[in-house]
Amino acid sequence: MPRVGASGRALRHTGCDENGNTAAREEAAGRSVIVRGGNGAAMAETARRTAVVTLVVGGIVVLAVVLWKVKLLLAILFLGFILAAAIRPGIDAMRRRGIPRGVGLAIHYLALAGLLALALGLVVPRALHQVDNAVGNIPETRQELGQSAKKSEGIKADVLRGLQRRLREVRGEELIEPATEITRTAFEILVATLFVFATGAYWIFERNRAVALVVALVPKDHRHTTRDTWDLIDAKLGAYIRGQTLLVALVGTVLSLVFWAIGLPYWLLVGAFAGLVELIPVIGPLAAGALAVGVGLTESVHTAVIAGLAVLVVRLLEDYVVIPRVLGEAVGLSPLVVLASVSATAILFGGFAVFLAIPLAAVVVTLVDVIVRGRNPAEQDVPAVIFSPAGDREA
Repeated sequence: MPRVGASGRALRHTGCDENGNTAAREEAAGRSVIVRGGNGAAMAETARRTAVVTLVVGGIVVLAVVLWKVKLLLAILFLGFILAAAIRPGIDAMRRRGIPRGVGLAIHYLALAGLLALALGLVVPRALHQVDNAVGNIPETRQELGQSAKKSEGIKADVLRGLQRRLREVRGEELIEPATEITRTAFEILVATLFVFATGAYWIFERNRAVALVVALVPKDHRHTTRDTWDLIDAKLGAYIRGQTLLVALVGTVLSLVFWAIGLPYWLLVGAFAGLVELIPVIGPLAAGALAVGVGLTESVHTAVIAGLAVLVVRLLEDYVVIPRVLGEAVGLSPLVVLASVSATAILFGGFAVFLAIPLAAVVVTLVDVIVRGRNPAEQDVPAVIFSPAGDREA
């Protein structure tokens, strides 16, 4: 009996061990299945996230390429928006006095056309006379050019001799291509100008709908801030353009009178050029000073020095007297930001986009102030040049 009991107990113990091992194996297998299932789910989630990131990055790259291809169109559209921002306060002021928006737009465009015609009527005849005098002093034939080169001395003689050598190498077909290119460029500029004014006109009427659409896409908590930010950017761009227009007229008129007083040759052409290049930040005033000095050197060193000093004095008065009173903090950009934005815009988009450097920088800085720095756009000072946007905000 004891042996049988011992055998039974041994058998029962062995059976328990086998059952325990089987249960352990089954539990381990279950854990392995769970682990494999968890790894599979994790891998699927990782693959999904990778696919989403790839699609997003690919979409951004494609969008960047598309925008890069149509950068000229975007620049023209942006110019139209800026033009609309400049004249919209005046149109809205007329509308508050019962004048329809379309009539107000027509009045503004007619006023711009009238001012341009008046300026051309006053400037162009005198400018053409100066151009005729300048061209009249240029030799018309190769024989006259050779005689002038022999009679001249210094830099003028070197220039004439170089021009003479170049004319000997020029063939007839080489002159046709530049003339065709100039004609095509002039036509493109005309079309782009008309497109800018058309864009500005359409934006005057469609702006409120566009703002409402954008605001509707934003969460309710941020809608008021979004609208205030849009209004602030609009006010900054409009004030900047109106102020720059005043500066172009002021600088061009003052420098033309000063150049006439000191006897600078082609004083009207040089003064008009100095006024126009005010639109180009940083580079424009330097180009105006260099041209004034260069033209003055054709007369005398004394005239060149006075012309350079005149440009410098006008620039200092503009920086420390006129701009603080006319533009104030219209765009709120430091000189370093202006220099960096002008350089970056010229490198990325070409010289034509330099005109847009400060407006683009103003938009970016305003968005950074609101989004990153958390500033309230409604509490920021609204610039006012000629027109104050306060009435527009109340409306």
